[in-house]
Amino acid sequence: MGLSLSPLALIVLLACFIGSVLQCNGFPFQHNNPFNHHHRRFAKHNYRDALTKSIIFFEGQRSGRLPSNQRITWRRDSGLSDGAAMHVDLVGGYYDAGDNVKFGFPMAFTTTMLSWSVIEFGGLMKGELQNAKQAVRWATDYLLKATAHPDTIYVQVGDANKDHSCWERPEDMDTPRSVFKVDKSSPGSDVAGETAAALAAASLVFRRSDPTYSKLLIRRAIRVFEFADKYRGAYSNGLKKVVCPFYCSYSGYQDELLWGAAWLHRATKNPTYLNYIQVNGEILGAAEFDNTFGWDNKHVGARILLSKAFLVQRLQSLHDYKGHADNFICSLIPGAPFSSAQYTPGGLLFKMSDSNMQYVTSTSFLLLTYAKYLTSAHQVVNCGGTTVTPKRLRIIAKKQVDYLLGDNPLKMSYMVGYGPRYPQRIHHRGSSLPSVATHPAKIQCSAGFNFMKSQSPNPNILMGAVIGGPDKRDRFPDQRSDYEQSEPATYINAPLVGALAYLAHSFGQL
Repeated sequence: MGLSLSPLALIVLLACFIGSVLQCNGFPFQHNNPFNHHHRRFAKHNYRDALTKSIIFFEGQRSGRLPSNQRITWRRDSGLSDGAAMHVDLVGGYYDAGDNVKFGFPMAFTTTMLSWSVIEFGGLMKGELQNAKQAVRWATDYLLKATAHPDTIYVQVGDANKDHSCWERPEDMDTPRSVFKVDKSSPGSDVAGETAAALAAASLVFRRSDPTYSKLLIRRAIRVFEFADKYRGAYSNGLKKVVCPFYCSYSGYQDELLWGAAWLHRATKNPTYLNYIQVNGEILGAAEFDNTFGWDNKHVGARILLSKAFLVQRLQSLHDYKGHADNFICSLIPGAPFSSAQYTPGGLLFKMSDSNMQYVTSTSFLLLTYAKYLTSAHQVVNCGGTTVTPKRLRIIAKKQVDYLLGDNPLKMSYMVGYGPRYPQRIHHRGSSLPSVATHPAKIQCSAGFNFMKSQSPNPNILMGAVIGGPDKRDRFPDQRSDYEQSEPATYINAPLVGALAYLAHSFGQL
C-alpha cells in the first residue's frame, strides 16, 4: 500500500519539525532568558507529576466547607462553626499538619511561600497555575477573616493539647474549638509580620487575574504591618500555654518585621518601606549568621528577597543584602570556605531531627530563586575566593529535590503517592482513619488510637504530602507514631511547589 499523508498528518509533521527547532519545550532558545540554562538531558524524575501532587496535597488539609471540585474526595466538610467561641467567622483555612488545629503562624508562612512560588515560577506552571492560585486563595480568604478587626489577629482555632489527646477525623472532632488572638494588650509582631508578608505576597499573585482581590489583600497587609510594628512583642509571650511548644516564636519577632517590610516594599514599591528597611535592617538582624529558613526564622528569606532589589532593580541602598545572601549560600556549599551545613551520607541537607524536610524544601527554593536573580544580573556568589555560579546553585537544589523524590539509599520517595515506593503510615489523622464514605459512624476520640497504633497502611492516600523525612543516617522507619519523621505539613510543601515548577520546565515536562 502506497504512503499517503492527509492534510492533518502533514500539519502534525510540520508541528513536530518546528517543535524540534524550538528546543523541544515550546520555547525558542534565548540566552537572556533567566530560566533557559537548561539541563538538556533525560530527567530521571517526572517533576510535572510531582508538581501536580504537591499542590493537590493542600486540598487534603482544607478546613471548612469543601467545594464541588475537591480532588481529595475522602475528605468532607469540617470546622463549620470555627470562630463561634468569639462570635467571629473563622471557617476555612488549613490544618497545618497531621492534627485538626488551625495555627495562624505556620499558616501565614505557608501562604507567603506558596505565593512566592507562584510569583517566581508561576509563569512556568502552565495548567497547574490555577491550582496553585486556588491553594493560595484558600489561605488568604481565611487570613482576611482572621484580620477583619483592626489591631487584632485571630491566630489559632482549637486547643492543641486537647486535640492531640484524641485521634479523630476532622469531620468528627469534638474537642474545644477555642479561639485565641493577639491585640494591643497582648501583641504578636511575629505572627502579625508574617500575616502581613502573606497578604502582600498574595496580592502580587492576583494582581493581574483579580485586581480587586489583590487591592483588598494589599490594603489589609499595610494595616496588619502597622499593627505588628506599633505594638511590639512575641505572640508566644502572651499565648505561651496555647502555642508552645507547637509553634513558639523561638527566633523573636525582629525577623518577621524585616520580612514583612520586604514583602510590602516588593508589593507596593512605596519608598516608606525601603526607608524602614534601611533604618531598621541592622537592628532587626539583617546581618545575623542564622542560616535556617522556616516557619519561625525568616532572616534568610528576607536577605534573598531584598537581594533582588539590588541585583535586578539596581537599588544600591540594598547592596549589603547581596553579601548577606551570599553568606547563606556559602554556608551550604560543601568544602567551600565558611561551609557549615550538615549532609547525611546519602546527600540530604540535615538541619534537625524534627521535620527536617521543611528545611530541604525551603533551602532548595531559595537556591533556585537566588540563581534566577543572579542570572538576571550576570552575577555570581563569592565564597572567600571560591566562585559559585548560579548553575552550581541549581545543581545543589536539584540534588535535594531528587533525594526527596527517591534518589536516596532507601530508594524511597518522601512524597506520598509519587513513585513506586513511598511512606505508607504517615502521622495524619484523616489519612490513617477510615473515611466518612467507608465508615459513616463517628469514631470517638480515644477509639481512633486503635487505628493510630495499627501497622496497616493508611487507608486514605494523602496525595502529594511530603513528610519529615529520614534521620541523619538516611534511615526511615515508616512508623505512624513517629511524628518527627512521618508527619506532613503545609510549610514543607509550599516552597517545593516553586522548585518543582522550575525543574519540570527545565526538563521540558511543562
